Amino acid sequence: MSQVLNTPPPMASPAPAEDAAAIAARYGLSVSGARPSLPAYVRQLWARRHFITAFATAKLTAQYSQAKLGQVWQVANPLLNAAVYYFIFGVLLGTKHGVPDFVPFLVTGVFIWTFTQSSIMAGTRAISGSLGLVRALHFPRAALPVSYAIQQLQQLLFSMAALVVILLCFGVPVSASWLLVVPILTLQFVFNAGVAMVMARMGAKTPDIAQLMPFVLRTWMYVSGVMWSIASTLKHSHMPHWAMIALESNPAAVYIDLTRYALIDSFHAHQLPHHVWALAIGWALVAGVGGFIYFWKAEETYGRG
Repeated sequence: MSQVLNTPPPMASPAPAEDAAAIAARYGLSVSGARPSLPAYVRQLWARRHFITAFATAKLTAQYSQAKLGQVWQVANPLLNAAVYYFIFGVLLGTKHGVPDFVPFLVTGVFIWTFTQSSIMAGTRAISGSLGLVRALHFPRAALPVSYAIQQLQQLLFSMAALVVILLCFGVPVSASWLLVVPILTLQFVFNAGVAMVMARMGAKTPDIAQLMPFVLRTWMYVSGVMWSIASTLKHSHMPHWAMIALESNPAAVYIDLTRYALIDSFHAHQLPHHVWALAIGWALVAGVGGFIYFWKAEETYGRG
């Protein structure tokens, strides 16, 4: 008796696995924390503008909440710095010679420099110092360095009120050129916020940069003419011409000297570098736009690892 074995029908080949991204797209799912497009990122940041200003104001209010003198330190700190610089540089090193209205000249330089210095230092720690907030809530991370720059701008406004009193006490007359301070500080704020975003990305990846920044900023301050006049001090030096141009064109010196030109009538236009307004606008655009794009490119990495 023969046994007939029926050949089993061939198995149907399984359907190719559908790409996970296609499945997610079909059901409207998106990657958590994915970097949005640049225009969408700008819209998200603008939508959080109230949070940004409220966060900046809260940080400013809390800054000296434990001190007995409270918000007085917002003005006292830069004034004490100016007093120390006056004694060391103006009196001991004699940098006040040949500089009319040296005290207004010095205090203006200290206040404007402190705005840039504090914005960059705060930006360096903006992400690494707010990891709890970054990991708990979803919002455009650029809100943090921008908020810290706004906080320093608010603090500068307190200092500018004290500066006006100092100018009047030293006989500097009120003039229409004082209105130039508004566009100057606006450009400086854009520059500061851009550099703060660059440092925020670098500080998020390498927190040790925050330990290095005080030395970098101190060197930058010494070459920016905060406590001395670049034009007067180096007028008879043998420094190469390109080095003089580099010193006068560095962004801190540009914003400081423009503010001095706006506020102090004895600071004349010939003490400014050539094309000074073009330099001020150019530095603001390069740092502001470049810093924002540089920060946005790493948006999905902040708070991870």
